[in-house]
Amino acid sequence: MDTPDRFLRIDEVKQMVGLSRSQVYALAQAGEFPRPAKLGSSSRWSLKAVQAWMSQMVERAA
Repeated sequence: MDTPDRFLRIDEVKQMVGLSRSQVYALAQAGEFPRPAKLGSSSRWSLKAVQAWMSQMVERAA
């Protein structure tokens, strides 16, 4: 069964990928990490986009 997509807060993203807040934003700015969606003044990341990025990192390391 496919996991439904949902928005993640920065703390959830940090926990999933093991990066600091500043690292997440720097990589996103550089185009090397999924960019967040702006919801009002908040930034949220797509769960599926973050999972896809993680899969790419594992494939590169193999």
